[in-house]
Amino acid sequence: MKKLLYLILFFSPVSIISQYVDEPNCTSVYLIRHAEKDRTNKEERNPHLNDKGIERTFKWKSFFKNIKFDKFYSTNYHRTIETIQPISNGEDIVIYSPSNIDYNDFLKLNKGKVVLVVGHSNTIPTFANNLLGSRVYNNIEDDNNSNLYVINICDDNKPINSLYTVE
Repeated sequence: MKKLLYLILFFSPVSIISQYVDEPNCTSVYLIRHAEKDRTNKEERNPHLNDKGIERTFKWKSFFKNIKFDKFYSTNYHRTIETIQPISNGEDIVIYSPSNIDYNDFLKLNKGKVVLVVGHSNTIPTFANNLLGSRVYNNIEDDNNSNLYVINICDDNKPINSLYTVE
């Protein structure tokens, strides 16, 4: 079943996950965790991506190739910035602090936009939960760098959320 879902997502990601992108009153927020990081130095608090992580960044770039993002958000770490750079194609990346973000302001600032947020195993589920206004997602397992959270908020309707695994 997982392979079938992967095939469906691989061959038609845009039709599945971007159904609200062209709606002027809808905000679409895509959230991913950074790609695999270099773990060779256990003391390094700000590691770069390893080879598998670099490969994953280009998989994400290919996956998102037909989505026109209006804004890109990343935490200020090598691994998150290196994950988002190939997808952003040189466009500005807004650095955010997960501990200092006001989610209502974030939604007001990005109303009607399509944004990509890159963070960490504990910050991405928290970000998604705050946008949803309820605790839906737990922290991401440490060996999982393949979750894609999609949250669509249209007008004052209840947010619609989805979770995908993109290997």
